Amino acid sequence: MSYQEQIIALAGMFQAGCLVRQIAREGRCEQAAYEASLRSLLDLNAVSTEAVYGGLEGVRLGLDVLSTLYKAETKIRDLEVSQYVLAIAHLEKKLAKQPKLLSAISNGIERAQAQAESFSPTHENVIANLAGIYTDTISTIPPRIVVSGEQGYLNNTENANKVRALLLALMRSAILWKQKGGRRWHVLLKRGKIMAAAKNLLKQTEVN
Repeated sequence: MSYQEQIIALAGMFQAGCLVRQIAREGRCEQAAYEASLRSLLDLNAVSTEAVYGGLEGVRLGLDVLSTLYKAETKIRDLEVSQYVLAIAHLEKKLAKQPKLLSAISNGIERAQAQAESFSPTHENVIANLAGIYTDTISTIPPRIVVSGEQGYLNNTENANKVRALLLALMRSAILWKQKGGRRWHVLLKRGKIMAAAKNLLKQTEVN
C-alpha cells in the first residue's frame, strides 16, 4: 500500500466535494472531472487506485485543490469543500457498521452500471438513480449533510440529483481512502505532506 494511492483517493474525495460546491454556487461544474467522479462509482473492480478514476488525469481537479490546500487565495473554497469531505469521512465510519445499507448501495450501483451500459454514465436517468441511492442510504445516517449554495441552483431537480450523485461518489472515494490508510485527522494535521504529494502527482499529469 503506497502513500500515493492514499493521496489519489483523497484527491477523489476533494474533487467530488469541489464539484458539489461548483454546482451549488454556480449551477455548473467542470465536465471532465464530473464524468471521472461518476465513473469511479461505476467501476468497482478497477485494477488500481489510479484506474478507479481513469488515470491521474481523472483526479486532476482534486489534486489541484489538494496542492493549494487552505492557501489565502483558495481558503474560502477549500474550507467549504473540506466540510463535505470531513462530513462524509465521519459518515463512512457509521456506514461501515450498517451492512444492510452497504448492501443496498452495492445493489443500487449494480443497477446503475446496467443503466450506464444502455445510456451513458452521465445520462440523467443514471444520475437520478445514483441520487436515489444516496437519498435512501447515506442520507438516512445522521447528521445529514447540508449543502450550501444558491437556492435557485439547489432547487433545480437536475442539479440536486447531480449533487447527491457526487456525494455518493465522495463516499466511494472515502471508503477507498480509508482502505489505503487514510484518516480524518490526516486532513487536519498533515496538510504540508498532503500538498507536497499532490503537487508531485499533479506534475505527472502535466508530463502525460
